[in-house]
Amino acid sequence: MKISLKKNAYGKNAVNLSKIIRHPNYHEFRQISVAISLEGDFETAHTLGDNSKILPTDTQKNTVYALAKEHFVDSIENFGLYLANYFIITNPQVSQATVHIIEHPWTRMAFDGEPHHHAYVGGGSEKHTTTIVQTTDGVSITSGIKDLLILKTTDSGFEGYIKDQYTTLKETADRIFATQCEANWVYTSTELDFTALFSALRETLLKTFAHHKSLSVQQTLLAMGSAILEGTQEVSEISLIMPNKHHIPFNLDQFGMDNKNEIFIATDEPYGYITGTVTRE
Repeated sequence: MKISLKKNAYGKNAVNLSKIIRHPNYHEFRQISVAISLEGDFETAHTLGDNSKILPTDTQKNTVYALAKEHFVDSIENFGLYLANYFIITNPQVSQATVHIIEHPWTRMAFDGEPHHHAYVGGGSEKHTTTIVQTTDGVSITSGIKDLLILKTTDSGFEGYIKDQYTTLKETADRIFATQCEANWVYTSTELDFTALFSALRETLLKTFAHHKSLSVQQTLLAMGSAILEGTQEVSEISLIMPNKHHIPFNLDQFGMDNKNEIFIATDEPYGYITGTVTRE
C-alpha cells in the first residue's frame, strides 16, 4: 500500500487590522480581518521536515500589516489583489494564493446633517467580504456581503406546500419575512470600481427584497439574484444564503385575545436554510 500526500495548503487566519486614512478634512477608519492560504511545492515540508520552501505564517501576518500602509487605500478587493499578487511573484514555489478579507463597516457620526470628521458608529453584524484566488495563470474575485439582517412585516406568505401526517405548519398569506442574508458574487474583471459596485449591488439586494411580493423565500432569492445580474454586467453569477429568522405568531386565544399578526415569538433555532446560485445562460 502506497500512501501519498494528495493536497496541502497553509497560511495565516484572523490577521486583524485597523487603519486610519487621514484625508485633509476627515479621518477614514477601516477595520478588516485577513486570511491567507498558500498552495504550491511544499511536499518536502511534510515528507522530510524540510522547511526551506516555507514562508512562515508569522511572516505572512507581518506582510499584511506592512503592505497595508501603502496599498490599503480604497477597496478591500484592490488590497486583496495586491496581497495575492505579492505572494505569487515573491515566492516561486507558490502556485496559488488565496486572500480572504472581511471588512467590519464603520460609519461617520453625523450631527445637524454634517458628518463628524473623526467619530464613528459601528455597523452591527453586517460585513463586506472578498476572496481573491490568484494562480500563475490568472486571478478570480468573489465579493459579497455577510450577516445582512433584513426583515419586512408583510408582502410575504407561504402556502400550497406538501402536507403529510407530520405537517403542523399553518398556511399564511401574511407573515414576517426575516433573514440573515449572505450573498457572494463573481466579478468579471480586476479593473473595476469595486467600492461603487458594492454600494450599488447592496442597494439592489435591499430594494428587491423590500418590493418583491414573496410567495416563498426561494422565490425572493431568485428575484434578488436576477435583479443583480440584470442590472450589473460586471457580475457573472451570484450565490445567496437566506436562513429564516422565524417570528412565530403567539397564541393569544388562551387569554381571550385576538392576535392580528401583532405579537410574535422571535426564535433563532431551528431554522429553514435556503440557498441558490443564479447565473446567466
